[in-house]
Amino acid sequence: MSNKIETMLVNAGRDKKFCHGAVNPVVQRASSIVFDSVASKKQATKLRAEGELFYGRRGTLTHFALQQAMTEIEGGAGCSLYPCGAAAVANTILAFVKQGDHILVTESAYEPTQDFCTKTLTRLGVTTTYFPPIMSSASGIADLIQPNTRLVFLESPSSITMEVQDIPGLVKQIKSINPEIIIVIDNTWAAGVLFKPLQHGVDISIQAGTKYIIGHSDAMIGTAVSNARCWDTLRENSYLMGQTVDADTAYLASRGLRTLGVRLAQHHKSGIEVANWLAKHPKVARVNHPALPECPGHEFYVRDFSGSSGLFSFILDTKLDDTELAHYLDHFTHFKMAYSWGGFESLILANQPEEMAAIRPATGVTFTGTLIRLHIGLENVEDLLEDLQAGFERIS
Repeated sequence: MSNKIETMLVNAGRDKKFCHGAVNPVVQRASSIVFDSVASKKQATKLRAEGELFYGRRGTLTHFALQQAMTEIEGGAGCSLYPCGAAAVANTILAFVKQGDHILVTESAYEPTQDFCTKTLTRLGVTTTYFPPIMSSASGIADLIQPNTRLVFLESPSSITMEVQDIPGLVKQIKSINPEIIIVIDNTWAAGVLFKPLQHGVDISIQAGTKYIIGHSDAMIGTAVSNARCWDTLRENSYLMGQTVDADTAYLASRGLRTLGVRLAQHHKSGIEVANWLAKHPKVARVNHPALPECPGHEFYVRDFSGSSGLFSFILDTKLDDTELAHYLDHFTHFKMAYSWGGFESLILANQPEEMAAIRPATGVTFTGTLIRLHIGLENVEDLLEDLQAGFERIS
């Protein structure tokens, strides 16, 4: 099997046992699995965690094909599937913490991740400390580790503000204090392709496969690829928590993998072109794109990433009031207002400084203008630039 990512994306998870002579894995919808004999039932029970058909919640051939593909692509020991990215985050954390534990979470994590820690984990007796995505001190995260710290949760680039973390540096610090700490990362921006966290000592790489893996904004799925150290615990706890995905969604995710390489290449190309155009616009105070030198952590992006996806943000030179913001957002032609990202369409959302400060519990924010988050889709980039220029003219 080739280790070139483009070839891997086409071939991973397409073993004959999954495809039955077809190009794509079969769609096997099943709850009950029929056993021909007591012996076959015993065999399935014995091997139920190793890809043997046992019960629908453990998975069917469709699920096993996707799990094998994701495991190969991200270089892990196994992959758990979840109904969405938030479920992947919550259940991965729950698999490893207990009452009285402490976890560290980057303050720039996806807002639902923060809400889960603040609301659900607090109720279960697990405490959370948030830390800045970019540390001012070389030993910054090591200084925050407590005797009961069980898990560290990273996300790079940061959600919305796009800071790139020094993942190898953070892992080294954490392991030097306590090598037993579980290190988890939300790797959705890189789609499991542009950055390989498990190669840098991270234990579990999570994706909201709803985004780039599905790629068409028509299904939801979460994945968590684990190294050997954590795989048994992650797999069994996720099973006990009832985490499962329907076969049709698993099939759509496998199909999405086949075009992921070419889609990401276009997102990268168009995204950087739009980011560079915005960086020169007089109405823009700052562009938050990892590939641009002014983005915090840009040096880590250059060192660790093989490219960029289509999600980034920029900050206007002024804060728009409610009327101005509505006039700005309501009249785009190609950019649509919607949550999520990673599909073929371009999207736009806005955050005011005070809204961002509420989800930056450690350091707050350093800007005063309205933040605009973009996902650059697969449309012609000239059409997108014209659309953005018309938006600037509406607020000039």
